[in-house]
Amino acid sequence: MDPKKAIRLALLCLSSFVAVVVAAPSILWKNSASVSMPSVISANPTAETDPSMPSVYRQGSSSLYIPVYLTKEKKVESLPLETYVRGVLAAEMPIEFELEALKAQAMAARTYIIRKQVEQEMGNLPPGEALVTDTINHQVYVSDLELKARWGSLYEGNSDKLDQAIRETEGVILTYDGKPIEANFFSTSNGYTENSEDYWNSYIPYLRSVPSPWDRMLSPRFKETVEMSAAALRSKLGISSTLSVSTGSGSGLQVVELSQGHRIKKLRIAGKAFSGREVREKLGLNSSQFQWSWQGDRLQITTFGYGHGVGMSQWGAQGMALEGRKAEEIVKYFYTGIELGEAANFSKGNNLQKK
Repeated sequence: MDPKKAIRLALLCLSSFVAVVVAAPSILWKNSASVSMPSVISANPTAETDPSMPSVYRQGSSSLYIPVYLTKEKKVESLPLETYVRGVLAAEMPIEFELEALKAQAMAARTYIIRKQVEQEMGNLPPGEALVTDTINHQVYVSDLELKARWGSLYEGNSDKLDQAIRETEGVILTYDGKPIEANFFSTSNGYTENSEDYWNSYIPYLRSVPSPWDRMLSPRFKETVEMSAAALRSKLGISSTLSVSTGSGSGLQVVELSQGHRIKKLRIAGKAFSGREVREKLGLNSSQFQWSWQGDRLQITTFGYGHGVGMSQWGAQGMALEGRKAEEIVKYFYTGIELGEAANFSKGNNLQKK
C-alpha cells in the first residue's frame, strides 16, 4: 500500500475508534422504546428524480408496514418498513460508522424482515399479530423519540446521516436465486468470516468464509481475556468433578478440528467432545476462536472476534467503507454471489401489511 494511503487509513481508524468509545453507541444495544415516525422517511427518491441512484432504487416499499411487538409498551404497532429499518439501523450499528457501512447494514436489516415475512418464521413471539419483537430475539429496534434522548445535542446531525443511509437504499434487499437471503451479521471477525455449516450445521451457498482483516485494526472487541476456575468450567460444561480439566493431566482442553474461518470447530475437554459453538455459548465467550492457559487452578481464555462469525462483519464493513468501498461492494463481498432486489416484489401474495 502507498505510504500516504496507509497513514490516511490509520488516522481514519483511530478517529473511528475514538468516536465509538466516546459516544458509546453499542452494536449490541438491547433497547426498546415507544414509536415515533421521523418525517424525513416519507421522502422516496427514484432513479428518475435522482440520477445518482442505481435503477434498483424504486418506489414501492413506502406502502409496506411491519407489525412489531414493542416490549416496553407490551403492544403491537405497525411501522412503515423504512421507519422500522431506520430504527434497527440506529440500534444495530454505531452512527459514527461510515455512510457506506451504514447503507450495507440497512440493506441487511431490510432483507432480514422481508425474508422473515416470506418464510413465515413466527417463532419467539408473544401472542398477537406481530412479525417481530424489538429485541435481540429478532432485530433490535429503537424509536426516533429514544434516539433524541440518547443523542441529545448530536441528534440533528446523526439523524440526517441515518436518514441518508435509509433514503439511498430505500426498498433494496439482498437476494440469491431470486429469494431474500439470510442476511446474518455480527460485530467483529477474527480475521475471517465463517462458513454457515461450520457454525449452524447448515450449508448456505452465499454464507461463505472470506477474509476480513480490517477487524483487527479497528474493533475494540477484537481480543479479550476472561478467567474462570476449573470448578466453574466443569459446572458450565457438565463435566464430572472427578475428571481433570487441567493441561497437565493429558485429558484437558484439546483442539480436534478448526473451521475454514480459523475458529475451533471441534474440541475435547476432559475426554468429552464439544463443538466450538457449544463451548462458546456455554461459557459465554465472545467468539469460538480462543486460546487458553492455566494459572494454577484458574483458566485464562483469550478470544479473537465478537459474535458467531457468519455473514457480514460490521467492523469489516466499516474497514471497507474507510477504504472507499461502496455499500453494494461491501454486501457482495460478505454475501457470496448475491444480487440486489426490491422489497416490494415480495409483498404480493403474502400477509406483509400494506396501507
